[in-house]
Amino acid sequence: MVGLLVSSPVFASLAKSHNPFRLIGVGLSVFTLATAGCGAAPSFWFIAICRMLVGVGEASFISLAAPFIDNNAPISQKTAWLAVFYMCIPTGIAFGYVYGGLVGEHLNWRYAFWGEALLMFPFAVFGFVVKPLQLKGFSSVESKKALTPMETVSAVTDDLDASKVKGPILVGGDGISADELNKTSKSLDIHNILNRLSQFGNDMKVLLVDKVYVVNVLGYVAYTFVLGAYGYWGPKAGYNIYHMKSADMLFGGITVVCGIFGTIVGGFILDHMSATINHAFILLSGATFLGAISCFSAFCLRNLYGFLVLFAVGELLLFAAQAPVNFVCLHCVEPSLRPLAMAMSTVSIHIFGDVPSSPLFGVVQDHINNWRTTTLMLTSIFVLAAGFWFIGIFLPSVDKCTDENETQVSPNPMVDMKTLPDGNGDKGPAEVQDSNFRPPC
Repeated sequence: MVGLLVSSPVFASLAKSHNPFRLIGVGLSVFTLATAGCGAAPSFWFIAICRMLVGVGEASFISLAAPFIDNNAPISQKTAWLAVFYMCIPTGIAFGYVYGGLVGEHLNWRYAFWGEALLMFPFAVFGFVVKPLQLKGFSSVESKKALTPMETVSAVTDDLDASKVKGPILVGGDGISADELNKTSKSLDIHNILNRLSQFGNDMKVLLVDKVYVVNVLGYVAYTFVLGAYGYWGPKAGYNIYHMKSADMLFGGITVVCGIFGTIVGGFILDHMSATINHAFILLSGATFLGAISCFSAFCLRNLYGFLVLFAVGELLLFAAQAPVNFVCLHCVEPSLRPLAMAMSTVSIHIFGDVPSSPLFGVVQDHINNWRTTTLMLTSIFVLAAGFWFIGIFLPSVDKCTDENETQVSPNPMVDMKTLPDGNGDKGPAEVQDSNFRPPC
């Protein structure tokens, strides 16, 4: 978690000066080496450091993969494609438990890590050998501008090195010494770092004043707060409330199955509704509220089978939020801010969501000493998440999936179409009159 949270903003910032596709390759390489290191770990601290580096590798995907998917998905299936991507999380967890258990039982726990590294290695290589894709909002011109300070250092170094070889400039009393060269390089490096930090600060200000983004993330934090505690305390609560004999298997199975199908269904429903930020908030608030009611009712029941049915329905509805919430994160900001928006969303939901929720649940349970009451209190926080997303329905929102130099969506498409030159006014009447018309992303 430390590696993931620290590195996510770093990868998002580096995307402004380096090809994002190559950064994913770097992240996957770090992930592969760190996973192999876990298998070869001679001590606890070595494996702890390697696990942190695994988080560094994951950070590149957290920040950059979703924007790439959104850029390349068909316009009518963008949320569905995102849903398939986020469906990989519960699927991977399910397969991970099975894979780790089988390998650990029949071979050795070290082989589980080495096998994972071997499986990941081709993808890490793929990130470097194929022609890199370009991420929308990060043109080659922008990359060159962002790299100007670094290129200046390189240019100065090359010129001075060449002069040193030739001799006339550096030999004279007015020449530039090696110490002066080092000082110049260091000052430029410091200046470059300060520029990056300044740019990061400016980008963060843009995100923090974006009401749509902030409301969306606040709802996501509350949503993740409950799911995190469910994942940690759910089986124990089920065992104490309903005396389940295999609480781990039941809770794990329900979460995995509902996570897979709920995530995919949420994506397809939003695409069917016409994927807009407003529709996404409607789906988020509605599905989360109904899911909260279902889960709350489940924990009120005393019959185990009634609990399992209602809880499964609730989880199915709740996981339908996964694709829409990330769709809003991607489309409420300018393309150049997408990686940072995804990174800071991830950092927020972990720092304020699932990381503190489990110990806080334990503190409340120790104080109340009633598993049903504590779990009902936790479940009610889903209503808070639904409330935040309900507020988002009434916020003025613009889909910013296009670059600044392209046509932007306005509250009244008819006004924009009238101002187009005759040469561009060949759109059909149905397309002009559609209030949900958006330029292709």
